[in-house]
Amino acid sequence: MYFAALLARTEDGWEASDTELDDVETLSDLTDLARDASVDEDTVLVFIEQEDAWFGVVRVDGEDDPRIFVSDATAAARSSYGEILLTDELLGREPGAEDTIAALEELVGLDGTEDGEPDTNPDNNSDTDTDTGSDTDTDSDDPDDPDDGYGADADAVPAGPLGDTLVLADLGLPEAELLMLRTDVLAEIAEALGAAEVLETVR
Repeated sequence: MYFAALLARTEDGWEASDTELDDVETLSDLTDLARDASVDEDTVLVFIEQEDAWFGVVRVDGEDDPRIFVSDATAAARSSYGEILLTDELLGREPGAEDTIAALEELVGLDGTEDGEPDTNPDNNSDTDTDTGSDTDTDSDDPDDPDDGYGADADAVPAGPLGDTLVLADLGLPEAELLMLRTDVLAEIAEALGAAEVLETVR
């Protein structure tokens, strides 16, 4: 179960609002959502939490690029909302690398030949599979199998916290305290920011 909320800083303190992420497909969508909630281009924080599995914070200051922190990148990679936060830049990979890999995989057939390349042994398609059993067909077609091509590649995502650990440092939550958060995270963050009461109104 997910919970998402926006905290917008104003001259009188923080204003909170819950938000639906159904129409959010990219980080740009999320950033636009935050900017729409901004007062005089002041700071807006987007909180996303999946029970006790992981949480993410996106900070948007005016037109600056968003700053992102994810508590557990591996857990977030298994979530559609988590994948929005795990950008190429955050993961330290070349932009579009994931699309390139997917395109290359589409070009390669199940027999290991590239699309359009003739099979040099068309009469022996079934021999190898029947003789060796599991040697040539390891796919289980199980969405929960991490090696079966479903979801994010867990090997490509580092375990543990990822991103800007100082994202809330100037707002009252130092890096060390942010990294120690485990349960009831959003309440702890809101308490440190002095926004506990306004956040509680939308939970």
